[in-house]
Parts: sequence; C-alpha cells; structure tokens
Amino acid sequence: MSLPNSQPRRLPLRRLPATRWSRQSPTWGEASPALIGAAVKRALARPSGNWYVFAANAEVRPDRPFGRMVAGTEIVAWRDGEGRLHAAPGACPHLGAPLCRGAVDSGRLVCRWHGLALGPDGFPGWEPYPAYDDGTLAWVRLDRAGGEEPLPRPVLPERPAPATTLTAVESLAGRCEPEDVVANRLDPWHGSWFHPYSFVGLRVTETASGSGPDPDRMVAEVAFKVAGRWGVPVRAAFSCPEPRTVAMHIIEGEGEGSVVETHATPLGVRDGVPSTAVIEAIVASSERPGFALAARAAPVVRPLMRAAARRLWRDDLSYAERRYALRTSGRWPG
Repeated sequence: MSLPNSQPRRLPLRRLPATRWSRQSPTWGEASPALIGAAVKRALARPSGNWYVFAANAEVRPDRPFGRMVAGTEIVAWRDGEGRLHAAPGACPHLGAPLCRGAVDSGRLVCRWHGLALGPDGFPGWEPYPAYDDGTLAWVRLDRAGGEEPLPRPVLPERPAPATTLTAVESLAGRCEPEDVVANRLDPWHGSWFHPYSFVGLRVTETASGSGPDPDRMVAEVAFKVAGRWGVPVRAAFSCPEPRTVAMHIIEGEGEGSVVETHATPLGVRDGVPSTAVIEAIVASSERPGFALAARAAPVVRPLMRAAARRLWRDDLSYAERRYALRTSGRWPG
C-alpha cells in the first residue's frame, strides 16, 4: 500500500490490492507482549491531575441534569444560564435523592423530592467538583478518587482548529479496567486481523522506543475500508497524553490533522468486577472543499461516524474483557 503524494488527489479513495484475510502477513511476531506491556506501564504512570472524561459535552444540556458514576463516585452535571459546565455529587444533601432526576431552573439544580435548589456555590455537605468542557468532551476532577496532585485542567491531545472539524462521540462500557482498554489501543497490529471490515494492509512502521519526548509513539500505515476493494490510505501516529487516553493522529494522507481519542473511564465495581466506559471522540478535519459540505450535513454524517466506532469497540471491548479476566486470574501470558 502506498500513501498519497504531496499532490492531493481529486478523490481520496484508492483501489486496494486484492487480498485474502488468511493470506495477510502475520503480525504476532511484531506485536511483542513485552513492548505493549511496557508502553501500557508508562502510560499508566503519567499524571492525569485526577481528571476523568464522563460524557460528550453535547450530552450535558442546559434544560436537564446529566448523571453518571465515575470511579465509584455518583456525579451530576448541568449547565448554568451562561452555558458553563458544572459537576457535583449526585445525591441531594437533604435526603439523598438522585439529582440526575431533578430539573434545571435558572442555572440551578432543583431536587424533585422537596424542591431544594443547588448551584455552583454549593450547600452544607454538598460541594461541587471542578469541571471542564473542552469543546468536545466533558470532564470532572475527582481528587479523592484519583489521589494525584490536582491539575487546573485536563491533559488534552492536540486537535485541529474547531472551525474546520466534524466531531462525533461514541460511548460503550465493558467489564474490565482502564488499563485493558489502553493495552488494546496500544496494539495496532491487530487491526487488519481483528477488524478486516474496517482496516486493510495495516503495517506498523515505528514502535514505542521508551525514550525521547514521546516514548510511546507508534506509527502505522493502513487503509480505512470504505466499500469492497476501495479504501482511504493514511499514516497514523499513536500516543498517550495521560494514563487513560490514547490518541491516534492522522499524520499523512486524507484527513491529515484529524484525531481519534480513546478515553477509558472507570465507572465502578459491581459484584466484584470493575466496569469501564470507552468514550471515543472522532475529531475529523480536511482541507478538501467538499469537507465543508460534510460538516454542514453533520446530523446525517455524525451517526455514521458513531456507528463505525461502535462496531469496532464492540469487538475490542470483548477482547479487553477477556484480557482482564485472564490477567486477574493469573493466566495472562503477557
């Protein structure tokens, strides 16, 4: 597979070589368990400042509260009259009612049990958490759960300018820990084998060195399959800005500058088994004139982007869950 040259093609699609799934070059020899494991350990050791992604920013609407468990902590999020994001404990300080089932009135939460109105100024026994809206995702800082030195804002991957992007966010949950999701994402070698419906001819050209400014950077060449033998070839770089995020940047080819961010958020433990949300943000960008039309058709295009991410992560979460089961039973071979 060859990548596009510096002259943009009129159409980004390429006719790909005819291949059979079983005749691909095996990648198990390159996908070293030691290499992947070392990259995961370095990622988990990075500071997060106790920040957790909990939703797409569009999910927290101005007309109603949003509730979620994050790292075993029940939170509620809402927006004030200026549209600013706020987050706080999810139980009403009066008698413990779920505030996510309340209402938002004049920028304040109103509990449906007895009408207690709560705002960002807090209430005795109820103190809001720091919250951050990065334009695509909503974050909450939970210092007690994270146990790290707090940071004033989350550690974010580099993104293209918002004015030139089309974004979509998909969320799924699995019975595993964040490290199992991160490990899956730091194994690009499985792409063409495990997801032949989406990836063709994946080849890793640069592996994590463990040193330098980006010790976990991996680079892969791959074609994103569109239909039949038609696909879009790109070169993508993987990196970990913080312990629960893996970013894949398109560094060459169609959509250069676009990024897919995979965020692994611990939810809690039920029946002794942890649950983790995979919240994936696709931030697509292109200099092609036609991309502006796609951006204007976002209500139609965005569900297709989410569906593609959901299909991939249904498969990958099954693998992450298996990795967790093997790892915690002492049977993990890596």
